[in-house]
Amino acid sequence: MIEDDLRAAFARHESLTPSTGPLRAAIDRLVVGRRRRRRRWQAGGTALALLGVLGLGVPLLTPERAGPPQAADLISESARPVPTDAVNILLLGIDGNGREASRADSVLLLHIPADHSRPYLISFPRDLSVPIPGHGTDKLNATFAFGAGFTRPDMAKGYELTRRTVAELTGAEVDAGVVLTYAALRKLTDAVHGVPVCLPERVRSVHTKRVFPAGCQRLDGTASVDLLRQRYGMTWGIQDRDRNARLFAAGMVRQATEQGVLTNPVRLATLLGTVGPDLLVSPDRAAMLDLMRLVPTLGSLEPVGLRLPVTEPLGPRPRLIPDPKLAPEFFGALRDDRLGDWSARHPKLVDSPR
Repeated sequence: MIEDDLRAAFARHESLTPSTGPLRAAIDRLVVGRRRRRRRWQAGGTALALLGVLGLGVPLLTPERAGPPQAADLISESARPVPTDAVNILLLGIDGNGREASRADSVLLLHIPADHSRPYLISFPRDLSVPIPGHGTDKLNATFAFGAGFTRPDMAKGYELTRRTVAELTGAEVDAGVVLTYAALRKLTDAVHGVPVCLPERVRSVHTKRVFPAGCQRLDGTASVDLLRQRYGMTWGIQDRDRNARLFAAGMVRQATEQGVLTNPVRLATLLGTVGPDLLVSPDRAAMLDLMRLVPTLGSLEPVGLRLPVTEPLGPRPRLIPDPKLAPEFFGALRDDRLGDWSARHPKLVDSPR
């Protein structure tokens, strides 16, 4: 009897019961949102790790703020779609601390093709003779000092003049960039417990007398900086130095991948935290957020190292000149996003796989 009365009461008031549709929809939106945020965190962690080990993990350089932002800033969302065009990132290695006039010892351009197959790492010799806007023709490594100034140097201005110089030389747009000091490089290397590098020839340091044998070896931060500064006593001098920089960058990415840094946001945050303000990046935050969304789509994270075609050094002050025949063809392949085809046709200008 009581059961029948209860059923009758529920039947009379059923029409007053609110629909469960909106509640279910709200729950579904919450679940989907959490899943998306989790995926964004994982993708952002992967992207930031790759950018970090190549000197690209920090999305802002301004006079007010130079160095790694907080984790919330690093994983901030971007409503912009994943870039569909090729992307070029300028990497500058300076032999200094940023508080005094410094030249760019390493000038590299990271090219990510539109098909997202794999990145290409192009080195520009420091002794390359180039037109520098507002400063005539000089060595490429002088560009950073001219832009930054010699008293109270401005790192952002040094980067910007170097960016303009490389962009005008190649005819390719430079989307973002970084200034990496040797102090930052040393910290990054030690943070990933050393970097494997396979050298094609023996290198003897003129600074420490240390000998780096031909073959594969793991280098700590101090040894890595020592190796990357060497150019004397090697077969092709500065070109061999640039080759070693490309090999080191590839080894850094490989080491970070094997340690799981590319998929572990906690390890990534620790890695970037060890670098601090020694890692300085161009002020285009939007470009960096685009890169965070792009990197996880790459087919391979290990870059293909390419050497810029140049002629033999000329004159009493050795300067390299872009090869009059091959360099224009190379710059055209860069602008047209055809570096894969270029690499296949010019294997001698491509670093050998390990």
